[in-house]
Amino acid sequence: MRSIWNGSISFGLVSIPVKLMNATENHAISFRQIHLEDGGRIRYRKVCELDEEEVPASETVKAYEDADGTVIPVTDEDLASLPLPTAKTIEIEGFVPASAIDPLQLDSAYYLAANGVPAAKPYALLREALRRSGKVAVAKYALRGRERLGMLRVSDDVIAMHALLWPDEIRAPEGVAPDADVKVRDAELDLADALMNTLGDADMETLHDDYREAVEELVAAKAAGEPVAEEETEKPEGKVIDLMAALENSVRAAKESQGEDGEVADIHPIGSGRGGKKSGGSASKRAPSKKAAEKAEKGTAEKKGTARKGAEKTAAKKAPAKKAPAKKAAAKETASEKAPAKKTAAKKSSGGTRKRTSA
Repeated sequence: MRSIWNGSISFGLVSIPVKLMNATENHAISFRQIHLEDGGRIRYRKVCELDEEEVPASETVKAYEDADGTVIPVTDEDLASLPLPTAKTIEIEGFVPASAIDPLQLDSAYYLAANGVPAAKPYALLREALRRSGKVAVAKYALRGRERLGMLRVSDDVIAMHALLWPDEIRAPEGVAPDADVKVRDAELDLADALMNTLGDADMETLHDDYREAVEELVAAKAAGEPVAEEETEKPEGKVIDLMAALENSVRAAKESQGEDGEVADIHPIGSGRGGKKSGGSASKRAPSKKAAEKAEKGTAEKKGTARKGAEKTAAKKAPAKKAPAKKAAAKETASEKAPAKKTAAKKSSGGTRKRTSA
């Protein structure tokens, strides 16, 4: 890699000669502007607005325009004469946890390489100190005519530096958040969590620029004189009104794309009813995941088992009462046996009476 800056890292009284190299590269396809009629190249030229003549780069200098329109020339020599201590030095100001750096401040990324054999030992010392502390170094440095803020951290076995925006360059997010007081229900959060879990972790190594590949195919087809195939793209369906249904469909689609079962918990859309009632807490509580459904089924089974046991105990207690009809039947049998005896006695008594009467 080609170095774009040579200097040193100032780590207290330790000076580490380093070379600065770009850690990233831009793969975007660049276009030129042409005259469509004849294919002629369109170029931009620097023309003085006073004499309308083209000005070469050697005669072009920087200038600062004051609020009243006054133009003040500032040459490279003027800037070079400024007492800038970080012109050739990355001055470490202190160390902070990586979480203390707002990602909004992150800008360009660079690699720092030890410049020469003597720089290897102090370079490795700073690298291992950063690695063991778990912190990052905050430093000042100058590049391309201005002083900048940087963050030094360990990446594999090298020290990487991220250019940082100054804190006053970060805009406050005033008026960005929704004006309305939006309330998010637990059922909606449960579906959002289910969707996040279904999509899983992002594999950063497999992500690529689909648009750039499509542009390359387009250019190759036009260069070969082949017809350009137009791909049909799905038109957006408009505003999403039913958030619950959209989340539910998203979870189902994500599962189906991964070859999983596309079933989703029974969720009732916002504002819809069931049996003439609004979908309130009971509907939203049925929404969550399969674990909740399994738990509910298990609880229902346990309740049914308890109810069945209770019914069996009640039946066992009431069983002796069924013996009462047997006693009544025995009593009837006894009564029926006694009845003929009474009749026989009556006949005997009547026969004796007749005999007395005849005498």
